[in-house]
Amino acid sequence: MSVTNSAFATLNAAQRDAVMHGEPRGSGGIQAAPLLVIAGAGTGKTSTLAHRVARLLLAGVLPERMLLLTFTRRAALEMTRRAQKVMAEALAAQSHLTTRVPDRLRLPWSGTFHSIGNRLIREYAPRLGLDPGFSVLDRGDAADLMDVVRHRLGFSKTVKRFPRKDTCLGIYSHRVNSQRPLRHTLETAYPWCLDWEEQLTALCRAYVEAKLEQQVLDYDDLLLYWHVMTADPALAAEIGSRFDHVLVDEYQDTNVVQAEILLRLKPDGAGLTIVGDDAQAIYSFRAASIDNILEFPSRFTPPAHVVTLEQNYRSTQPVLDAANALMAEGARQYRKHLHSVRGPGSLPQYVTVLDEQAQAIFVADCVLEARERGVDLRRQAVLFRNADHSDVLELELMRRNIPYVKYGGLKFLEAAHVKDLLALLRWADNPRNRIAAFRVLQLLPGMGPANAQRACEAFEAAAFSWLALMAHPVPAATRETWGPLTRLLADIGAEDAPWEGQVGRVRQWYEPQLERLYEAAHARRGDLDQLERLSQQYLTRESFVTELTLDPPQATGDLAGDPLLDEDYLVLSTVHSAKGQEWESVHVLNVTDGAFPSEFAAGRAELLEEERRLLYVAMTRARTELRLIAPVRFYVTQQQVMGDRYVHGARSRFLTETVLTRFQRETAGEAKDGFGGRKAAAGPRIDVANRLRDMW
Repeated sequence: MSVTNSAFATLNAAQRDAVMHGEPRGSGGIQAAPLLVIAGAGTGKTSTLAHRVARLLLAGVLPERMLLLTFTRRAALEMTRRAQKVMAEALAAQSHLTTRVPDRLRLPWSGTFHSIGNRLIREYAPRLGLDPGFSVLDRGDAADLMDVVRHRLGFSKTVKRFPRKDTCLGIYSHRVNSQRPLRHTLETAYPWCLDWEEQLTALCRAYVEAKLEQQVLDYDDLLLYWHVMTADPALAAEIGSRFDHVLVDEYQDTNVVQAEILLRLKPDGAGLTIVGDDAQAIYSFRAASIDNILEFPSRFTPPAHVVTLEQNYRSTQPVLDAANALMAEGARQYRKHLHSVRGPGSLPQYVTVLDEQAQAIFVADCVLEARERGVDLRRQAVLFRNADHSDVLELELMRRNIPYVKYGGLKFLEAAHVKDLLALLRWADNPRNRIAAFRVLQLLPGMGPANAQRACEAFEAAAFSWLALMAHPVPAATRETWGPLTRLLADIGAEDAPWEGQVGRVRQWYEPQLERLYEAAHARRGDLDQLERLSQQYLTRESFVTELTLDPPQATGDLAGDPLLDEDYLVLSTVHSAKGQEWESVHVLNVTDGAFPSEFAAGRAELLEEERRLLYVAMTRARTELRLIAPVRFYVTQQQVMGDRYVHGARSRFLTETVLTRFQRETAGEAKDGFGGRKAAAGPRIDVANRLRDMW
């Protein structure tokens, strides 16, 4: 494909270098050495990767021989959509006709690391000692299974505080994804749990045994099994040979397991394209390693080709100047200098306020003022380091009737009624799934934990026969609902049972339980409606329950207040949740030491550098207006309601004098009670000094 083709004409020089990397093969396709694209914030990363995918396909690479790995399903779909659009334009330019994208241009191996891992594990399951019909546990179910094992081992009745189920699962996950010893995880991420190292080792081992027994995998296992598969050189070569090109988005967010999988699939780097930005590596708490992207070129001989994208299409130059100055003082990184296509604009502001209440008032004033200038609320955002940093602001927004949505809230799959219905589908899909079975059984009246446990044991003893479950004796209060439930499970759990209509049948059985178990059943039915509509997009029950676990939608409960009351709303978000987004106007709260950087990062240089990158991500979300707000005082939480003890907020160590030259400094919220700015009162002079001397 010629670089002069109109479909590629919008690319700048660096983007074109990345897109056209590699040489045509004589037999068709592209032969390419490993490529690393360092894509600065707002530099058109998605467009560049989509154009590269299109270029490879147009050069003859078969879609089924291309593996595209992203971190969200939505990103994979967007990448595919854009690549199809580029190809349609390119083909139309070649033929001088309007050309429809043919079906062959779909990318069958495009998805998240976890979804691709799930597909490969099911395909190779017999060689891994797995049943291809294994279930995938969501985070909540995995924590519940951990809790069952924890209780079985007696760790729920210790004299000293033993970690709760979510902490235990977090420890397990961090150790698995970092591929470091358990002690390293405890020392770096969970130091208060160090005394329990021996017990946690036993717990994690028993948790693994429980998953194997029930033929269930948790979220981390989808990577871990894939990682173990690629540890076998023959199997790694077999899987790697299926793909001529492997393209990875957001590589700075990969952990050690993901990086090793890629290097084992393509040990010489042939056909490997990596895209990411080390300046946006902010997920070490999920065991992501910035070393993966920093050390990528040196993994190969000769080193991988590196292309740096610095032309920014999002922000005005003053915003970028501030972000550039911030990162210029950072340590180990790919040096880059972002320059704006949009040109000049107003300086970002560094605003000092008295306290968090003054901060809330200032932000609300600015938001309403911008709205009057024509900047819709949804084009404005307030970002913060921790979710609780917006508490005072939320009260102020409610007082002023400013609607808002806060990101980082309840997930759709975490709603109890949704988990109930999915548990029934998961149990039908995998009769060994005891966590799903235990939840479903306890939906029935009269079926408490002890009776549910006995039913599970009898079901297992009968080799997971649904007919045997029907005959199991149950309490009198359960008998009326027992027959309909077990018949439903036998019907939809049969191997030849058609998937179409199963969610509707499950809903028909479940709705009387919904009415009995939960308040506001009418509102909850809306979520079940959504679930049933989602199910119609999937060909099988297994793909539905698995994909929903791997890429869950957000809950309607994320909205603060009824979204129908106003078509516009302000966006509140943690910085981690804001990554990949942009707004016309951005306010960043609590930019002081203790928040940026977090007080918990103070002791380790690598964590401090990640905190710098976190502030950089917050700043580069702004298109035109950026305000960093720094309260001078924070009230101590452990005191009386009307207590006035406070601590001073120190200026963030990242905002050096050099960095602050890129900001306009402001002070907002001066006192209105006569203590600031009032002229001296006239009247006779009183000699206070002499009176004080006379006292002694």
